[in-house]
Amino acid sequence: MANNSLVIVESPAKANTIKKFLGKGFKVVASVGHVMDLPTNRLGVDLDNGFSPEYVVSRGKKKILDQIKKDAKAADQVYLALDLDREGEAIAWHIREYIAPVQKNVRRIIFNEITKPAIKGAIDDPMDVDMKKVDAQQARRILDRLVGYKISPILWQIFYYGLSAGRVQTVGLRLVCEREAEIEAFVAEEYWTIEGVLTTPGGGELPVKLIEKNGEKIELKNQKESDAALADLKKASYAVTSVEKKERKRNPQPPYITSTMQRDAARRLRFSAKKIMMLAQQLYEGVDVGDGDRVGLITYMRTDSVRVADQAKESARDYIVETWGEDYSPEKARAYKTSAKAQDAHEAIRPSDVERTPESLKGKLTKDQYALYDLIWRRFLASQMESARYDTTEVLVGAGAYTLKANGRVMTFPGFLAVYEESLGEEGSELPPVQEKDALSVKSIDGIQHFTEPPPRYTEATLIKDLEDKGIGRPSTYANIVSIIQDREYVEKEEGRLRPTTLGRQVWKTLERFFPEVFDTSFTAQMEQELDKIEGGEFEWKRVVKDFYGPFSESLDHIDEKKTKLKSELQEETDVKCEKCGRNLIKKWGRNGQFLACPAYPECKFSRPIADPSANVAVEGNCPKCGSQLVAKSGRYGRFVACARYPECKHTEAFPIGMKCPREGCGGKIVEKRTQRGKTFYGCSNYRAPKEGQPPGCDWASWDKPVAEECSNCGNPYMVHKSSKTRGDFLKCPKCKEEMASE
Repeated sequence: MANNSLVIVESPAKANTIKKFLGKGFKVVASVGHVMDLPTNRLGVDLDNGFSPEYVVSRGKKKILDQIKKDAKAADQVYLALDLDREGEAIAWHIREYIAPVQKNVRRIIFNEITKPAIKGAIDDPMDVDMKKVDAQQARRILDRLVGYKISPILWQIFYYGLSAGRVQTVGLRLVCEREAEIEAFVAEEYWTIEGVLTTPGGGELPVKLIEKNGEKIELKNQKESDAALADLKKASYAVTSVEKKERKRNPQPPYITSTMQRDAARRLRFSAKKIMMLAQQLYEGVDVGDGDRVGLITYMRTDSVRVADQAKESARDYIVETWGEDYSPEKARAYKTSAKAQDAHEAIRPSDVERTPESLKGKLTKDQYALYDLIWRRFLASQMESARYDTTEVLVGAGAYTLKANGRVMTFPGFLAVYEESLGEEGSELPPVQEKDALSVKSIDGIQHFTEPPPRYTEATLIKDLEDKGIGRPSTYANIVSIIQDREYVEKEEGRLRPTTLGRQVWKTLERFFPEVFDTSFTAQMEQELDKIEGGEFEWKRVVKDFYGPFSESLDHIDEKKTKLKSELQEETDVKCEKCGRNLIKKWGRNGQFLACPAYPECKFSRPIADPSANVAVEGNCPKCGSQLVAKSGRYGRFVACARYPECKHTEAFPIGMKCPREGCGGKIVEKRTQRGKTFYGCSNYRAPKEGQPPGCDWASWDKPVAEECSNCGNPYMVHKSSKTRGDFLKCPKCKEEMASE
């Protein structure tokens, strides 16, 4: 091992954790994500030369790369410690190539958890950059660039400039749109059930449900059929025909993979997929657990494998025996089978040290970090525990030609449920004691009307599950897919469920018309398999890209003949008359959404918003000049507030964002403002231009949008919204720089 070594990672947080383990002789620096990519202002793929990519230094990364190069030149050995997925491998390759002129002694190291033994083990066993992984990442990036770069301009011509299409994200949009179409086409059907309570000889109450008539399953389609069955049942005598008791087991589930973690955390914690992955990244990269001891708390969080290292299994089993006793630990360690579709490249998501309990970390993690770590820790422990056991009872009751059933269940041993709660299903609670041939009497029996329900709209969690089941995307892309279709305003969240916007549905209608094969779910899944085969060395990446681009290019050649017709189909005619020429206005698309325009354009250039421009939306407060209600308006420079009595009263003011000025004693409101060049910023409503001999009032201002949420680290009264391509939206404290996820 060299005495003067440079270790390169992605993030400063990861760098800070690793520094603690390596000590003297090692310098650890961060690339802060990708350092090179295809250019933003041109295709960057040579279509005539084997689809060779043109890589350029990413915006803002030249200074970082040059410093890495300088550090590499001064080092005896360079270790590329980027994440162990395709993206991490690609970053490692780009850095290796960039520093090659000054340093040849460059090795790749990988580790599944950021702990001292894992880091030391990786340093002792370095390897080369895996070019098969790099090729798979290059193929994905080039395929995505070809789709986005070639299709987005078509959307601009039909809708407006700035829209974009993604190869995999569009399939996510497709699923949401198709589910919405199913819901709209759904016709509810009526059906009835008959349920009642019977009294046992011992005075107990037995809840029953009608299941059969003459030995065949009964279906009651309307009240008439229900009433006829009820009439028979009310005349019948009831007796127990069978009592069946069994012991049943409920086995624990495997430890989390990326998709199951996202689904479970969404259901239990109400976190978005993006927030879940941000918190998991923080737990993986390292948290200060006290006395300067910074350590990664979980293993790598982008995985589709349920495999667990033997040492981790044994640690879990020892902890289980010590905490709950021998009965809670199965005779052999549990092993789970990874899905055939999975790459099985990494371990499942688990605590890096099972002895580091959630309780021991209270006060050292944020509330949200704690909630996710607690879930991961419990799921992993449960996966190595004994099954839960139940005594179940099924009672069948005869009533003439009819059969009714009662189900009961009593837990006899909690097993893994002692640490990880799960729904117990609908098998009922403990039943009163009965024996075969016992006569029963009716306490109550009724028909209950039901209607079939349409399929539910997707949640982020159920969309991710469907994507996984269909083989679309991979652990590193699920959260990105559901975030991007929302960020582009193709899909909106309504009461926690995903609903396509008008724009989203029309964009999908356009892409389905032009490129049905590109955005076919099975075709997209096949492309994922081919990318996996590139990584496995079975396929050559340029051949995969070529096979895709041939049919895709042919589709592009036939766009013009379809475009005009489709554009006219999307321009819906309304019954609103043009104020200039009297024609019926049509709905068209612009950067700010749909608007109404005259179909005679360019002869008649009349247009107006879809909403009645004369309608005023009231906002809090009254006009300081005349006391009238203030209303929100929109102008060429954005939103503003004005007096409802305009034009009699011409008072206007900046648009408030619903937050008080954080400066102590000010009392003003934070409002949207614009610079002379049109850039939005946020400032206090109590600001006034400075005059000679007078202070300027409150000069609080921020380029980033503030939010009235106290920083959990330093108590600062507000955070600000931030956004990046790699991390999406998040909140940051402007005082102590603490970061947290943004919903």
